[in-house]
Amino acid sequence: MFYILLLFYGILLGSFYNVVGLRVPEKKSFVFSRSACPTCGHRLKPIELIPVISFLVQGGKCRGCKSRISPIYPIFELLTGILFAAAPYFVGWSGELLVALTLISMFMIITVSDIHYMIIPDKILIWFAGIFLLERIIWPLTPWWDSLLGAVIGFILLLIIAIVSKGGMGFGDVKLYALLGLVLGTKLVLLSFFFSTLFGAVIGGLALLLKIVKRKQPIPFGPFIAAGTLTAYFWGSEIIYLYIQFLQGFD
Repeated sequence: MFYILLLFYGILLGSFYNVVGLRVPEKKSFVFSRSACPTCGHRLKPIELIPVISFLVQGGKCRGCKSRISPIYPIFELLTGILFAAAPYFVGWSGELLVALTLISMFMIITVSDIHYMIIPDKILIWFAGIFLLERIIWPLTPWWDSLLGAVIGFILLLIIAIVSKGGMGFGDVKLYALLGLVLGTKLVLLSFFFSTLFGAVIGGLALLLKIVKRKQPIPFGPFIAAGTLTAYFWGSEIIYLYIQFLQGFD
């Protein structure tokens, strides 16, 4: 029953995160402004705002102008619900679950922003920084200073890459990794970066090979950071253990 509730709340919040991710970079209110079709300006009625279901019932089209609605909206709504429901399976029913749900929430927002605008808004990072800091005070890592060291390592590592790449890595990613270091600690933030670059290289290479993107065309790194970080966060300890066992097999 609790898993179903998490799925339900995740889908509902996923719809809200879509709105936040789209409006914050444009400095629009996500509280008082009503949702509307970006093509014809048709104001959406409550029946058109039911997450996932409205998209399916309307055939993925606006009721006003019949223009195509981006499938990103229902995909992110459903993905948020699935990740919410899966989180307790990996971290348990403890205080760490709140950290996991907060991490998923942040990634949904910044991924939407990065896909649409190639921006990770400072306002979003500052807001979540306060939440994560409070959560890590209540539910600290062991040892407690691992969060501080992880934040420093995450910031310095991405800063060096941003400088060396001369703009290839955005400073939004640098600030994001400092925050992730606070949440994950030293080992997992390094593992997060490894998986993020791995996913980015593989998927970016395939997109280039299939001519989905052009050579030297900028690709948002935020989605890969989200995928890499959640992989490290949920499975990091097991991956590190298996890797150590693998190395010991050569002794």
